[in-house]
Amino acid sequence: MIETQVHSRNIVTWAKDKPEVFVLSGDLTGSTEIAAFKSELPEQFYSLGMAEQNMLSWAGGMAREGLVPYLHTFAVFLVRRPYDQLAMSICYPNLPVKLVGFLPGIMTPGGVSHQAIEDISLMRGLPNMTVLEVGDAADIESVLDVAHAVNGPVYIRMLRGAIPRLFDEPMQLDRIRHVSEGEDITIFSSGICTEEVIRARRVLEEYGVSITHRHVTTHKPFKDPAIADSIRAAKKAVFTVENHTIIGGLGSEVAETMAEIGAGVPLVRIGIDDTFAHGASARYLMDEHGLTARRIVEKVADYLGIHVQIPDEIDDIDVTVDVGEEQLEAL
Repeated sequence: MIETQVHSRNIVTWAKDKPEVFVLSGDLTGSTEIAAFKSELPEQFYSLGMAEQNMLSWAGGMAREGLVPYLHTFAVFLVRRPYDQLAMSICYPNLPVKLVGFLPGIMTPGGVSHQAIEDISLMRGLPNMTVLEVGDAADIESVLDVAHAVNGPVYIRMLRGAIPRLFDEPMQLDRIRHVSEGEDITIFSSGICTEEVIRARRVLEEYGVSITHRHVTTHKPFKDPAIADSIRAAKKAVFTVENHTIIGGLGSEVAETMAEIGAGVPLVRIGIDDTFAHGASARYLMDEHGLTARRIVEKVADYLGIHVQIPDEIDDIDVTVDVGEEQLEAL
């Protein structure tokens, strides 16, 4: 099932009984699905323009006065540009500022200036920061509750537009989702990659590959005991699949856990290989960096030394969704 404008609807309903919640926009109100919030809750909305460093400092001041600001802009503008303000004005005093970053990884044709491919790595490195990522509509509908319950700063890798609904249960802090059980390999995936892994898994299972699949929504903390259990379940290898550089993100999180528990199987990291991306459609870039279902099947099959006939329709995705009057800029 594909749904659209999930965050737009959810944040309005969610915030109506929370007068302490304020939504701040970095001059990308329509592009971050908060135009409806601006219309329906105008007294809880501020547009601070293309001045992200100022927006983060402003948010820190609001939080000191007992308010809970939710900052909305593209992920790259919440991380790279105002990193010092984030560290000093928000993380150091451990203030409840929530950063909602859109277009994570290679989900934009805007090129390197708009592609947040290292944001998890940078955010994980900040003391007091909690790092979340959504992968479907159920995640989006519950992530605000998760973030709001954290008494400190939270960074959310958010999705917009047409979103699949993969799960029925809400997201929980530091709890991985159990998608499938198997014995040969374990795959950890996050964000937009989980849908691709689900489809890849169905092909691989037809060729006798038994797969444990886990969907990760909390990158920090990363202490769920089920993570270690899932690693131990793999007899042949552990794979990670992420819309992020393989350095510092999900691949590193799993590698750190494997080292700590002394796991005796190899780790294969699938993601952006220590390189900048470029301007192109998200689908084109996903294929180029090995993140589509087809490419995941190829990489797993090659590692396991098996021949798999991949069906032509594996990468077909129905994106024919009417987004209504509120159109999103391509960037």
